[in-house]
Amino acid sequence: MGLVSGLILNAFGNGLCISANMGSGLWTAAAVNVTKWTGLNTGLLLFMIGVINAITNQFLIRRVDSRRLIGEILYVMFFSYFVNVFTNLLNIIGVPSLPIVIRAILSCLGVVFFCVAISLYQRANIVMHPNDDTTNILRFLYLKGNSTAAQIIDFIPPIIIIIVAGIAIQNVYSVNIGTVFSFIFNGILIAAADKWIWPELKHNFVS
Repeated sequence: MGLVSGLILNAFGNGLCISANMGSGLWTAAAVNVTKWTGLNTGLLLFMIGVINAITNQFLIRRVDSRRLIGEILYVMFFSYFVNVFTNLLNIIGVPSLPIVIRAILSCLGVVFFCVAISLYQRANIVMHPNDDTTNILRFLYLKGNSTAAQIIDFIPPIIIIIVAGIAIQNVYSVNIGTVFSFIFNGILIAAADKWIWPELKHNFVS
């Protein structure tokens, strides 16, 4: 239940950010800017980033875990599909045409949703998005359980990508109030969700 509810809520939160078009998570923003730079499909880039992250996680846990690797790649595939479904549905009901203040609120709400989702499936620890597994590994293997520090470290690569792509194309896309909100509050929201949302679901971390 933690895995399935987390997957759906994560996809919905990201879809809400994309549809509201007032900023998204940093990894999504990085993919959008590379798309503008190279012309590659954003969905393909997100999948490629996920695969690279999944492989990186194998180095972080310092052993080969084929089940973890395959599970994370499968998660990225399902996640991408549901993000498209929710984005299309939200676009159909008119979210992109709402007033800018409402869209800004919805974008921040989308961040809250996917942070709660991350908390749920990180605690379940059956399979998760490789980016979120990275923060989980950093949090428990390297940072003594500090979710905020783990999230900030995981944000460094997409920030660098956004800066490099922005210099190349002389513009920055998908970075707005939702992105700033995500950068500041991701770790805090995940830690709060650990405490207040389904507290009986305890961390099942396995390195």
